[in-house]
Amino acid sequence: MHRQGADQQNMQPADFLCDFCLRPWDGSFPLVEGHKGSLICGRCLTVAWTELAAAPEPTGEPHACTLCLAEQDTPSWQSPTTDAWICKTCTKRCAGYLHNDPDWDWKKPTHSGTPTDPDE
Repeated sequence: MHRQGADQQNMQPADFLCDFCLRPWDGSFPLVEGHKGSLICGRCLTVAWTELAAAPEPTGEPHACTLCLAEQDTPSWQSPTTDAWICKTCTKRCAGYLHNDPDWDWKKPTHSGTPTDPDE
């Protein structure tokens, strides 16, 4: 998400916000971009991954995933502070991307030293 009123011709790092916690980016933490500028930070991705691994049941009500924009009724995580949703597919894709990105020290959450998987 872009900060409201940001100069689209001169975007600064702090103009980029996580759609899930609204934290402005300062370059010290990872962000993954979805469609149309949607963003999720590593901290929110960790929560989404953990929640989906613990409760893999569908949410019931269809909703649009903030990152892929697809209408979903599959397991998803909703931000507790915004109306943003991330589907399990996007959670796994973003986690795979960050887990393998050498620029960030982000790893898929684990339980007892073993990586969890939202599909388990």
